[in-house]
Amino acid sequence: MNPDAHHLKTIEQRLLWLSHWMIHYANHIRPKVDGIKTGGHQASSASMVSIMTALYFSALRPEDRVAVKPHAGPVFHAMQYLIGNLDLARMQAFRGLGGVQSYPSRTKDLDDVDFSTGSVGLGVAITNFASLVQDYITAKDWGGNVPLGRMVALVGDAELDEGNIYEALQEGWKNDLRNCWWIIDYNRQSLDGIVREGLFERVEKIFDAFGWDVVRIKYGALQRAAFDEPGGHALRDWIDSCPNAEYSALTYMGGAVWRKRLMDDLGDQGDVSALIDRRSDAELAALMENLGGNCVQTMAESFAAIDHDRPTCFLAYTVKGWGTPIAGHKDNHGGLMTKAQMAEWQRHMSVPEGQEWEPFAGASDPEELREFLSRVSFFAKGVRRFSDARLAVPKIEFSTDREISTQMAFGKMLDDLAKGESELAGRIVTTSPDVTGTTGLGPWVNRRKLFSRTAQKDAFIEHRIPSTARWVFAPDGQHIELGIAEMNLFLLLGAAGLSHSLFGKRLITIGTVYDPFVHRGLDALNYACYQDARFIIAGTPSGVTLAPEGGAHQSVGTPLTGMAQDGLASFEPAFADELAVILEWAFDYLQRDGEGDPDERTWLRDETGGSVYLRLTTKPLEQPGKRHDDAFRQGAIDGAYWLRKPGANCEVVIAYQGAVADEAIAAAGRIGSSRRDIGVLAVTSADRLNAGWTAAQRERARGNPAALSHIERLLTPLPRHCSLVTVLDGHPATLSWLGAVAGHRTIAHGVEHFGQTGTIGDLYRHFRIDRDALVASVNGLTSGNWCE
Repeated sequence: MNPDAHHLKTIEQRLLWLSHWMIHYANHIRPKVDGIKTGGHQASSASMVSIMTALYFSALRPEDRVAVKPHAGPVFHAMQYLIGNLDLARMQAFRGLGGVQSYPSRTKDLDDVDFSTGSVGLGVAITNFASLVQDYITAKDWGGNVPLGRMVALVGDAELDEGNIYEALQEGWKNDLRNCWWIIDYNRQSLDGIVREGLFERVEKIFDAFGWDVVRIKYGALQRAAFDEPGGHALRDWIDSCPNAEYSALTYMGGAVWRKRLMDDLGDQGDVSALIDRRSDAELAALMENLGGNCVQTMAESFAAIDHDRPTCFLAYTVKGWGTPIAGHKDNHGGLMTKAQMAEWQRHMSVPEGQEWEPFAGASDPEELREFLSRVSFFAKGVRRFSDARLAVPKIEFSTDREISTQMAFGKMLDDLAKGESELAGRIVTTSPDVTGTTGLGPWVNRRKLFSRTAQKDAFIEHRIPSTARWVFAPDGQHIELGIAEMNLFLLLGAAGLSHSLFGKRLITIGTVYDPFVHRGLDALNYACYQDARFIIAGTPSGVTLAPEGGAHQSVGTPLTGMAQDGLASFEPAFADELAVILEWAFDYLQRDGEGDPDERTWLRDETGGSVYLRLTTKPLEQPGKRHDDAFRQGAIDGAYWLRKPGANCEVVIAYQGAVADEAIAAAGRIGSSRRDIGVLAVTSADRLNAGWTAAQRERARGNPAALSHIERLLTPLPRHCSLVTVLDGHPATLSWLGAVAGHRTIAHGVEHFGQTGTIGDLYRHFRIDRDALVASVNGLTSGNWCE
């Protein structure tokens, strides 16, 4: 064995031990406060340890990025501990407060996590889109110095059941994917059972169909050597024909059972019997468990053999629980070694008592191993978290005297940016899942073109056929067109929204989607936010205001999603000037890296930055004229401002959000003659109002009585007898909580059920979000027909 191969084997064994000891410590030694199982996936970690050792310590370069299989997180953290990037206290607090996380997390772990994983399938697919983003950046004049890395996914075979995997494969093929590796841990066991026979054939065909190279790694070095012995071909045929469940069961039962079964099936054949007899029970078990994915030498050789940038799938056969007493058992996914099993295994692994946490315990020459680790390419440059300078945000001004919808205003604002030469405009990348033209991005794309690594002409332009869409594909294009798969949209937003950290080049990422289909990609949206990716997503058109399209295209719950989603500031402006203020603020908000500003607002989340969700509409509204005062601008950002300021004896405030602004304004006008000092509250973001309110309550609980939120400043001065009537084209719970801020009785209007086709007026009346319904609610207050 050459020196490097020896070191890889030693590292493999150290990672196997440290990852399993960390899990054992958390479950059997650390005091249990809750009395419940801590867990940790020992078997799923064991099946990956040889793959990860070969990958990280022989194949990867600093510019490569890896999405680690969620259940192999303990191996990843053990590796970071071994290399010196993680301290003992965090290892000992595994799955505890302040400890390493159950699954690798960019935002919760301190070690060098490239992509968060945990919701299976998403970490796999994001590597496709990270590779696409890398190609996008390096095709630009400002990104040509970025070294091309491989985007690698470590994949559990059960993750291949996730549908988003195949959506991503198709999108990758469409975009000429390159520099992407998916390494499948083909242990053929999932949480509830054994993977079906012959899956590998289907997997290979699928990847081949989408233009991937497939490398099947079935046999380890011991097995390949045995196959070259007399009788070896018979052993190989037996291994190939053995069912998955049977192979797992034999693995768990061990060498003596292997011998009996092989002799029963292959004995009395001369050469093959001699091949079996030459090995002890332990040696025979080691041979039969030496599948390709559990052989660090074989995996290192397989990675080294790739000399191209074509996407490559490695199908690595493994044993789940390899090298441990629970190897092969069908219950081992959530199973743990007992204390007795661990004690016996500790002796087997040559780890002295009292040295369980020692990184190099059992190594024959620790100093030589340290010297080898210091030369490993992947770790040579330390933690690979980059940053990029913040881009100056140009002034965004938009005013018009004519009616306009927020979707159209959004498109015009982007078009104005496209006309300019600001650095920020040059870093904008837009994307949409086959709804570019119907969500307001058309003018931007016409000016800034679509991205492709190779130029492609627009045949309609070539043939002088009139069209509003001038679709020219070019390396300098700034729009990435996707197929109609919303999971892919949010995965791309997640990858592009991490560009400053992954590649050291900041992108201003903007996506558009029909608002109801935000929920179709919700898992990937949550995943992107969990990683602290930065992007703007415009959901448009929205609500039952999209009247002719019917219930399938009319969103109801998305305002609540915007409020509930961490890492996402949600807005629903009614007027173009509000949108201009919000968009200018959003371009800065995307770039904030948590540095904060030392003012009275530091207990809010503003200083940390995040992503932004704009809920827009195609309904044109008469605009309120030019407004430049600071109260309006700051109110639009903070979530609300007085469109009609209430008087001292105000009896009713109508609070609206979004497209129903005209209905609220009309209702206020009609009741103003009979109700004193009526107020109209324009809500641009129920999300930010609510976040500010709850943050202020927490801050007061911490001993800061001066903490006061924006919505408290607006509503507390109102008389206690004042009533609130709220309305939006969405779920009424979005605004119904406003009455709790200062104890005002509230009637909430909104949409609670699926929509249907009709005119806007028809549907507004049907759902009681029209002016007549608002007036009726106000009139009903006199007779006590209200709810608190």
